Amino acid sequence: MFTLQQNLFLFFFILPISCSVHGDGGVGYGYKLKSVSVDSNHKWLTADLALIRKSFVYEPDIQNLNLFASFETSNRLRIRITDSGNERWEIPQQIIPRQQSQFPHRSLPANQMQQKPKQNYFVSDPTSDLIFTLHNTTPFGFSVTRRSSGDTLFDTSPDASDSGTFLVFKEQYIQLSSSLPKDKSSLYGLGEHTKKSFKLQHNDTLTLWNADLASANLDVNLYGSHPFYVDVRSASADDRVAAGTSHGVALLNSNGMDIFYGGDRLTYKIIGGVIDLHVFGGPLPHNVIEQYTELIGRPASMPYWSFGFHQCRYGYKNVSDVEGVVAGYAKARIPLEVMWTDIDYMDAHKDFTLDPIKFPKDQMKKFVDKLHQNDQKYVVIIDPGISVNSTYGTYIRGMQADIFVKRDGVPYLGRVWPGPVYFPDFVNPLTETFWAGEIKMFRDILPIDGVWLDMNEISNFITSPGTPNSTLDDPPYKINNQGIQRPINNKTVPATAVHFGNLTEYNVHNMYGLLECKATHAALTNVTGKRPFILSRSTFVSSGKYAAHWTGDNAATWEDLAYTIPSILNFGLFGIPMVGADICGFSGNTTEELCQRWIQLGAFYPFARDHSDIHSIRQELYLWDSVAATARKVLGLRHRLLPYFYTLMYKAHKKGIPIARPLFFTFPEDIHTYEINSQFLLGKGVMVSPVLKSGAVSVDAYFPTGNWFDLFNYSNSVSANSGKVFALDAPRDHINVHVRESNIIAMQGEAMTTKAARKTPFQLLVAVSKAENMSGEVFLDDGEEVEMGQEGGTWSLVRFYGASFGDRIIVRSEVENGEFASSQNWIINKVTFVGLETTDKVKGYKLTTANGTNLNADTILKTKYDEKTKFKVVEILNLRQPVGKEFNLQLTTL
Repeated sequence: MFTLQQNLFLFFFILPISCSVHGDGGVGYGYKLKSVSVDSNHKWLTADLALIRKSFVYEPDIQNLNLFASFETSNRLRIRITDSGNERWEIPQQIIPRQQSQFPHRSLPANQMQQKPKQNYFVSDPTSDLIFTLHNTTPFGFSVTRRSSGDTLFDTSPDASDSGTFLVFKEQYIQLSSSLPKDKSSLYGLGEHTKKSFKLQHNDTLTLWNADLASANLDVNLYGSHPFYVDVRSASADDRVAAGTSHGVALLNSNGMDIFYGGDRLTYKIIGGVIDLHVFGGPLPHNVIEQYTELIGRPASMPYWSFGFHQCRYGYKNVSDVEGVVAGYAKARIPLEVMWTDIDYMDAHKDFTLDPIKFPKDQMKKFVDKLHQNDQKYVVIIDPGISVNSTYGTYIRGMQADIFVKRDGVPYLGRVWPGPVYFPDFVNPLTETFWAGEIKMFRDILPIDGVWLDMNEISNFITSPGTPNSTLDDPPYKINNQGIQRPINNKTVPATAVHFGNLTEYNVHNMYGLLECKATHAALTNVTGKRPFILSRSTFVSSGKYAAHWTGDNAATWEDLAYTIPSILNFGLFGIPMVGADICGFSGNTTEELCQRWIQLGAFYPFARDHSDIHSIRQELYLWDSVAATARKVLGLRHRLLPYFYTLMYKAHKKGIPIARPLFFTFPEDIHTYEINSQFLLGKGVMVSPVLKSGAVSVDAYFPTGNWFDLFNYSNSVSANSGKVFALDAPRDHINVHVRESNIIAMQGEAMTTKAARKTPFQLLVAVSKAENMSGEVFLDDGEEVEMGQEGGTWSLVRFYGASFGDRIIVRSEVENGEFASSQNWIINKVTFVGLETTDKVKGYKLTTANGTNLNADTILKTKYDEKTKFKVVEILNLRQPVGKEFNLQLTTL
């Protein structure tokens, strides 16, 4: 790795070498091995590669390359290929900190291959299931396989008859291709795109180049770039590969690219940088995400209040309008946690200002103070473009600090909502200081609780002319930008613009949103001393360390409602678990039925916000009686599940595992789950099966094996001996949400705010299983301590375990750091058992604690069942068991 200052010097030094396209039209002919050096322990390998034959398509090839392969952990293999003679642009450690391999300075002498040529060279680690093989073919190739099964995970072995399978490495065009087992491989990831299906479909082109394109557009590059995928394998014919065996592949490269997926082959076509592959061994889907986020950084912890319901609109007219929205929710008794305003609040759309007429400072201060008195929060939008205005303090201070992106030696002039703007250069360390200062000054005026970062792809209302003869502004290979190969400069900052350290926009474009998130996260942490909440439209690898994400400008259509599920699941894979979509749709006019169905689904997004466009009708949830009633119902369940959501956030922060998950995360062995686009899990055991079609009053939902219980009515259940589709009733006011047997869920009561809900007693829901052990957990802290669950912090973690032994069901707890939970006087007041068969008669129960048997005189046992149902519901009430104290509860049946 080399310093930021060196990067562009080298890049510019190389760049002028160019040739016109000519020759026989072949894009490249691959490379051969020139020399190889293998570590004596076979944990790393380095090889020199020599070009076989020149091609001038997309300019000349680089003559000599170096390949380095090594194990960074037992489950992570790194393969890096770059120019052996010149250092090239790659993602700096300063931007994405990560473990770095120690590259050997040189390979063995060139004649080493001639003395002892081998057909294959291997890198392996006795603690790893992965094996790297370098193939001494012409052209050369490499592969990654599993030791345990022989399954091939990534294979660049070329097809001599197809130059599209060769490694090609030019100054601004890199081609890398891997074959795949067409009928055994299911791929997920490689975003950001809006797609009909979560599983990637064959014969698709996935373009990565951050752009301000509405997410209502299918199959085009959107706001973020995530060159990472998970590959879930079906069982092999010889059963050596078990169904659900998974691995992941990340290409750490920030340049624009096309990725062609043909089903039997995946081919990257990249317009710069290096090949920096990381293969993650899994072997289960959740293991892959743990390993990926271990490399790129675990997701940021989110404040407890952010799991409440949020309301926003582009087009609120004034303070009175916004106050009316808050009052409307209160009158309708619909929980509202956070009120948002779009750019309407600004003075002439300038960041860190208030409109003196529509949103005057004194009225806004009173409004926000009142929100805070009611335990509600307020979030504002901030765009990166700073208005060029000599009377505007933020502009003046930015010019004095010299922190704007430049082109031709002067700040680059773009145009966004305020008119002419300059863009802060977040590569520059001084920009973080400038940005923090602006946020602090604005917060001193108006105590906002979070920041919404929009337009940070960077979005630009103009397309500046390219620099003449520049292959940065006009690279030889045209990625499929916007689905029609638009120039990469289209409505963004030109690729020849320069950041601090002489880094070109060409190289750092896709990371602008990440860098802004990073600076904003540091600023809010320092200014507030609390856990920050940041929502960002543009994202890149590791953005989840700093921010949440929403899926952008969707439309108020039934199709867009359905698309939100694949989009949200993808961001869980990308290490951004706090994700949601604009409930009821952003653009276009929603309908009563669509909005009713959308809040049913949106209430179970990790991030739940209603947001709409200025040109659409109003869609606050209280405007229709039917929608208001449904909102009370589903947001009521969301509030009861807040401890569950928050504990899933804790798991995501510590291990990277998503909050919203595809079904195959819990049921990897069930190949039917690989195709599901219309359902998802919260955690490992709560399944959401929404209605996604107009007029439907039932839904066909797939249930993996087990007993599943309706969270709105525990008496309703679905039992699947093996995976099966069931037709479920889904009247207009109902969404199907089920919990699976073997799960123990800690819940609290309904309330209008998360703070009020946290003051209610806990309830344990025990989904009894006769065949499996039961488990669950709840993480507790103050909801805003900067670091979640840190050693020495103020928090408690309670784990619940259960088992069925003949006529006894035992549920017990183990408590870590119980002092915090005890200090809050939290109690478990009710335990509900579901899954007891109606033939099971309850004989009695006993609660044991460290102080011995401990049941209150008014503890009550209730049994509910319907002759038509298979299972009964048993409730133990008035327990008053402290959450922070360990207990053992035994239920005895006859």
